Amino acid sequence: MNAANHLKVRITCARRLFYGLACSLLLAGLAIAGPAVAQVRDSIALVPDSTAAPRPLAVVQDSGYVIVRNILVSGNKRTRTSIILRELHVKRGDTVYLRTLAESLEANRKQLLNTSLFLNATANVKNWEGNQADFVFEVWERWYLFAFPIFKLADRNFNQWWVEQKRSLNRVNIGIKAFQDNLTGRADDVYADVTVGYTQKFLLGYNLPYIDRQLRQGLGFVVSYSRNREINYISDLNKQQFFRQDDFLRRQFALGINYTYRKAISTRHQVGLNYYFESVDDSVAIKNPDYLGNGRTSIGYLELAYKLHYIQADSWQYPLVGQSFYAEVARAGFGQLNGLEYFKFRVKGARYWELARKTYGAVSLMGQAKLSDKQPYIGMRAMGYTDDYLRGLEYYVIDATSYFIFKSTLRRELLNFKVHLPIVPKKFSNLPIRVMAKAYGDMGYGYARQGLVLNGKLNNRMLYTAGVGLDVVSFYDACIRVEYSINQLGEKGLFLHAKLDM
Repeated sequence: MNAANHLKVRITCARRLFYGLACSLLLAGLAIAGPAVAQVRDSIALVPDSTAAPRPLAVVQDSGYVIVRNILVSGNKRTRTSIILRELHVKRGDTVYLRTLAESLEANRKQLLNTSLFLNATANVKNWEGNQADFVFEVWERWYLFAFPIFKLADRNFNQWWVEQKRSLNRVNIGIKAFQDNLTGRADDVYADVTVGYTQKFLLGYNLPYIDRQLRQGLGFVVSYSRNREINYISDLNKQQFFRQDDFLRRQFALGINYTYRKAISTRHQVGLNYYFESVDDSVAIKNPDYLGNGRTSIGYLELAYKLHYIQADSWQYPLVGQSFYAEVARAGFGQLNGLEYFKFRVKGARYWELARKTYGAVSLMGQAKLSDKQPYIGMRAMGYTDDYLRGLEYYVIDATSYFIFKSTLRRELLNFKVHLPIVPKKFSNLPIRVMAKAYGDMGYGYARQGLVLNGKLNNRMLYTAGVGLDVVSFYDACIRVEYSINQLGEKGLFLHAKLDM
């Protein structure tokens, strides 16, 4: 073996060892640490009534308890009190042991924040009389009405636009987006956007989570229409290939209605019925007859889907401790509306641990299977098109009918502070910022039937990536991620994202 080949083998072995060691160390740490109990935050205050007589020492023993006489809510100018009470684990007349009182208050406070209706919330106990007391919750409502201009990249991520598309302004969508959260004070929201540029699009939607007195059942709808002069008509070497002309090449219409059922807090069931229609220019069918399948230039189909959402975590927006689970079963193609036909099964589970003070671990596993495995090009889009991708493979797409992705992340809090904003209203003037350092390793696999992908070098093989990065988290569910990743092809790069990674 010559020197060059010997060096190449050594580099390949070292890289595989790095991936394996990173994942092994993280998983070992998670197994040793186990689930940790979240610490009680400073925002909890157990405030006794100043006029009440001093409490005897026995009240703080393990056998001590308090009965919830009333639940009082303040600060909610728009949000209905019934909506807030619905989110609380504690109810009037409940008995709470004093040894778990602080944890109970903190769990309820966090749940109010998880609704995304409030900037902050506090939980207190007041008006002690014997073994009875009032539980008091104060909330600071968000700004619910937003209308702002849209400047959005048409590409899958920032790096693809910046590097591969050479920062072309022709691939930018501009327009106006508006949404009114908590429209009637019942956690409902209406949203609309109108965009021009790379994609001309109109979208309107409304969600009402509770339509019954028990606050369990909800309804929603969304309608959209879009058209493009450029189209991703095929993939080659796991890269999107585009075709453009002056006339519109693609038109899409979608209409969906959904029913939700949420009996408790952590679990939500959803049934959706969606109609999709897509048409393309003849030139698209000529360049890729399998784009819509069999050389077709238009299809329409109906999809019926059931989804299950479960989350039990300290934060639903940026979880650090807890677990989540998602499952979906969908059937497309009914009667004459059978332009696409498939059964789809999709699951995703995640577990989050506090390993030590300010140190957190997380693992997630997601997978999808679509039957039959013979689908047209638009029915094969899998890894890389949405949020299902390996960190470090942002420049690639993997067309598949079945795939899985495993992610592991180790996080360490570096900074946690607030920035005062003097020119905004007082309740919005303190901007919380949290900076997390992280190391991660991902692996995945995408299956495609032989002959359905063009030069798919990343299909039907195990994929590995790893890297380090920073997460910057603030309110309004904002998360900016800066990541430096390496993949098994030996490619390295700095990547920027504006969504949570797992």
